[in-house]
Amino acid sequence: MLEIAVKAADSKRAEDIMVLEVKEISLLADYFVICSGNSERQINAIVEEIIEKEEEQEVEVKRVEGKDGGKWVLIDLGDVIIHVFHTTERSFYNLEKLWSDAPLVSINEWVS
Repeated sequence: MLEIAVKAADSKRAEDIMVLEVKEISLLADYFVICSGNSERQINAIVEEIIEKEEEQEVEVKRVEGKDGGKWVLIDLGDVIIHVFHTTERSFYNLEKLWSDAPLVSINEWVS
């Protein structure tokens, strides 16, 4: 589930993809995927690709929020929550700092 999401985001040129392992510090999920796009069109393409690839592997997409706004879209897969930000919104909300206690997951072999 995690690898599928990262590869799908990367295939649509998502920027600054990072994965935080939050299972020890949050009840919400095991992992947060955070990435960004430069336009609403790119953000929508990233979101659609992630949803399509997850559903192809029979992963249930529990909820998608913020799709109409286009600045911050959240995809809830249960154990994995994906945050797709517009670049300016990402720096404003700074989830990386908020969850700074969470260890980073290496995704080097999943992205090009």
